[in-house]
Order: sequence, then structure tokens, then C-alpha cells
Amino acid sequence: MNSADVMRWVTGYERAWRDGDMDAVERLFTVEARYRPSPYDQSEVGHDAIKALWLDDVGEVFSMEAEPVATEGRHAVVRVKVRYGDPVRQEYLDLWVIRFADDGRAEDFEEWAYWPGKPHSASTD
Repeated sequence: MNSADVMRWVTGYERAWRDGDMDAVERLFTVEARYRPSPYDQSEVGHDAIKALWLDDVGEVFSMEAEPVATEGRHAVVRVKVRYGDPVRQEYLDLWVIRFADDGRAEDFEEWAYWPGKPHSASTD
């Protein structure tokens, strides 16, 4: 995977997340993909588990900026800034650590989200 390949994947991820397109999970992640919303969390494994994580944010208004930090072989690190709400009520600065399968789908995804005293999801609870 080169930087352009990684950014195509990130664009697909953003589009699917924005549209609430749960079917896109199968295009973006392998069947047994491991997804950690925090490096300290247990991995959620498989399409159904990833879809359940995404449901937390369906319908949220957000903006997103992303840029690759590093790519090597099947591994990538992407810096992501996400702002929720209009006007903005929450901002996250993330690093996504991704390992891709040979077919270009993610087989391991780990998110390092940084925010002052806020939960993982965009909910206002």
C-alpha cells in the first residue's frame, strides 16, 4: 500500500461513516478484521462487531481531515482530525494504525483518539 492507496481507503471509510453505509464495512474490512477504538480496548472482531461500533455515530454531523503519516508495505499510520457538530461541539485528533490485507481491506485497525475528558463516541451523554 502506498500513500495514495491508503488515502483511497480513508476516503471510502469517511464516505461510509458519513452516509451510515453499514454495507461498506464489508468492502473496507476483512471478514475477521480486528478493530480497536482505543489501544487499551479489546478488539472487536468481524463485520457485525464493526458495524455495531459505527452505529454509535450514525447521523452525527462531522467534518474530517486526514493525512498519511507513514506507510510501509501493508502498514499505515494516518493522522485524522474529526470535528462533531455545527457549530463544533467536540474535536478529536486521532492516529489510525492500520494493517491491510493483500486485497486492500483493513485486517487490523487501531485508533488512538485524543480529546480532553470526553468519551469515545460522539454522543453528548
